[in-house]
Amino acid sequence: MVSSLLTPTRARSSERNLRNADLPDLVVRLDSQQRRKVDVVAPASAIRAQGGMLVVEEAERRISASGVTSVAGAYEPTGVCESGIAEKLGVPLVYLRRMRAEAPHLYDANVNEWLGRDGRKFLVRALSSGDGGVGQARAFLSNGYKIIDNFDVLTAVLDGVRQAGVHVDIKSCDLSDQRMYVRLTAPEICGYAPYLLRNYRSPYSGRTGAENPTVFAGLVISNSETGCGSLSMTPQLTVQVCDNGVTMTKDVVRAVHLGAKLDEGRVQWSEDTQRKTLAVYTAQARDTVRRFLDRDYVEASIREIEKVSGAPVADVEETIKSVSKTLRFTEEQRKGIFDHFIRGGDLTAGGVLHAVTSYAQAVPDPDDAHELGALGIRAMELAAA
Repeated sequence: MVSSLLTPTRARSSERNLRNADLPDLVVRLDSQQRRKVDVVAPASAIRAQGGMLVVEEAERRISASGVTSVAGAYEPTGVCESGIAEKLGVPLVYLRRMRAEAPHLYDANVNEWLGRDGRKFLVRALSSGDGGVGQARAFLSNGYKIIDNFDVLTAVLDGVRQAGVHVDIKSCDLSDQRMYVRLTAPEICGYAPYLLRNYRSPYSGRTGAENPTVFAGLVISNSETGCGSLSMTPQLTVQVCDNGVTMTKDVVRAVHLGAKLDEGRVQWSEDTQRKTLAVYTAQARDTVRRFLDRDYVEASIREIEKVSGAPVADVEETIKSVSKTLRFTEEQRKGIFDHFIRGGDLTAGGVLHAVTSYAQAVPDPDDAHELGALGIRAMELAAA
């Protein structure tokens, strides 16, 4: 029987998460969110907790093409939104979540008390239910937060790729309450890494790196709509033999979500503003593609990795323990990485890199998977040291 740790996470979805989905699935989900989004800037005095829900007075009506329509003012907070409430109001998150789960009346009393003492304005990002039911409060943010929506990012990046004249494949798409991740590969731009892959065998297919040393250029596009990080474009090398993604985090290109203070009321951008904003992201994506989806960049990155990858790992168990402790991997992650290391058969620091990026494919949570995979090179460096 094949261990679940050796089963790549196939496309799966939940009410809010997508994991290893294709582009059409992501577009459908993002389009639905765009149509249901409710972004409101309100003073603390116009926000309250009621029955464990977040109620925003200014969200109770909105103007659409068909006139003034009713929008439910009560929203159920997600975990991300609760984190924002806790951080902004100075309430311990663990205590806040316990009150909401076990004593909603205490949750209401505490949140309302601290909101009543606060003179600031906040941006509440929410989704209406679409059917008149309770909506979803996605984020509780400063009114200085610059909104960069996933749908706009995706549109701009794909347009930027087109302008750069590089053919790419959409390898996978992930979406969570925290972030969107889109992984691109350029099959026509590749290099060879026979030294890095000479001893490696894919835990998934059993194919060897010695027979399949090709590495493709690629990018990971990531964005958060809920205050969990910047818009980022990070080069990533994709290893053909196992589909492992080696993320070059040192070369990340970022656009932070900081802007001018938003005016009170419902946030609705004009077509002109949206067009100008998209033009900036499109140009940034085009320049990033031209810089990183390049054969010279791929070959230089491979050579840099290979300077460290050949260091032998003598005490496998102790090395994986040490790396896991330093990088704060969970016990489950440590076991998974150890399993992939042994099955990969490469007893070097490069084998640790392969094990981390290989195991990341089997992690079902989108955020955990990408955070883990991004630490592959750092894990290799620690193992070599």
